[in-house]
Amino acid sequence: MLFRLIIMNIPDATMMNRLQSFTDHRPRLFGIAYRMLASRAEAEDLVQNTYLRWHALTDEELLQIREPQAWLVTVISRLCIDRLRVLKRERENYTGPWLPEPMIEVDSQTPELMAEFSSDVSLAFLTMLERLSAEERAAFLLHQVFDVDYPEVAGMLGKTAAACRQLVHRAKERVLQEKPRFAVSRDHHRQLLQRFSLAAQSGNLKELSALFADDAQMIGDGGGKIASVNRILHGAARIARLYHVVARTYPQRMQFVEVSINGEPGLLRFIDGKLDATISIVSDGEKILDLYTIRNPDKLQAYQGMTLPSQNI
Repeated sequence: MLFRLIIMNIPDATMMNRLQSFTDHRPRLFGIAYRMLASRAEAEDLVQNTYLRWHALTDEELLQIREPQAWLVTVISRLCIDRLRVLKRERENYTGPWLPEPMIEVDSQTPELMAEFSSDVSLAFLTMLERLSAEERAAFLLHQVFDVDYPEVAGMLGKTAAACRQLVHRAKERVLQEKPRFAVSRDHHRQLLQRFSLAAQSGNLKELSALFADDAQMIGDGGGKIASVNRILHGAARIARLYHVVARTYPQRMQFVEVSINGEPGLLRFIDGKLDATISIVSDGEKILDLYTIRNPDKLQAYQGMTLPSQNI
């Protein structure tokens, strides 16, 4: 709607050129913003703010911009750094564990937003990025994920190339220390999810326990708005017991649907036909090492209109 109002006040040729140039780069801008902020809503807001700045340029200023993509990436990167600093302070007071807002790949209205998700945007990866400072996160993503050379990163962040190299080096050390050690095929990932969904639906304690590594952990995000684990849950027995209790609480009322969450196979859990949670896992191909579940209604709001498909797990 905002774009439409702006377009009405721009001469046709100028409007079309500017709009087309921005539209060409919009998926990349969203990809950067989502990885930086781990929030779809926040990312969309900053993409829109970037467009407003692009639209506000005079014709003379526009002619001086040799690389529109570099200009747009610089603007959104700086906006993200400023916003991330605020969000980090807010997240320090978050109730319970904090997880990124999931991107569920069933939104056919915005397929272009998934075009930039060929790189790792799993919940596990984005959660690890939360440990980086805003500038470390920006430098790491721009260089490692989006292949921006150090001199360009330096110009975007207002630092020297040497300083950006150091930022990326520190970030790589921290990320590689915690990155999952196993490369698991998509088929094995899906098979483990299917076994989990069947065991979670039945509540069979033995089958649930067998799915998790002994040192597995579960991270649940309810945001203080809905019941969830208020701290990281450790150990196969404790996680299995939780899902055993959930199955007994909602007998015959719980169903699972397989979808793609942040580019990886995941599950949606429906209770009484209403979306209740997303579930994502990290595994070694045999056992679940980490389980991430998001119940915070604010983070599921974009998908609350979904209905339970007739074909489900």
